[in-house]
Amino acid sequence: MSGGIQSKVEQLAHPIVEELSLELVDVEFEKEGKNWFLRVYIDGDNGVDLDDCTAVSERLSESLDEHDPIEQAYYLEVSSPGAERPLKKEKDIENAVGKNVYVTTYAPINGDKAFEGKLAQFDGTTLVIETEDKTRTVPVSVPYDKVAKARLAVVF
Repeated sequence: MSGGIQSKVEQLAHPIVEELSLELVDVEFEKEGKNWFLRVYIDGDNGVDLDDCTAVSERLSESLDEHDPIEQAYYLEVSSPGAERPLKKEKDIENAVGKNVYVTTYAPINGDKAFEGKLAQFDGTTLVIETEDKTRTVPVSVPYDKVAKARLAVVF
């Protein structure tokens, strides 16, 4: 997705989401088959429900119509990021301390580029992830600037 479109949609969505005491998690603009989809992910302290998604969708749709930042036809979808929510911002990672995460890196660390386990700590520069190796817990330090993607991980 063009960074310009994402940035414009985020600027339009942010005040709407904040006014409803929600959080803007992510914005995606993707082509699937012949159709384009604008996906806006929101969350709240107690999650989000259909009424929250509908309220954001209706107000954002009006704002998008007014400002028209996207040339082609698209479908607007507003939803929760789900149980495996992406951790996009530093604040998201801070809030995930004590929870299970899945992190991939740009370059290998100790021979691996993917780490799953409990996020034990984050000091703004390094994530410490407690991974399981057979019967023992092994802490892995991952530099924040090497993180390609991070999300919460559901453990069964």
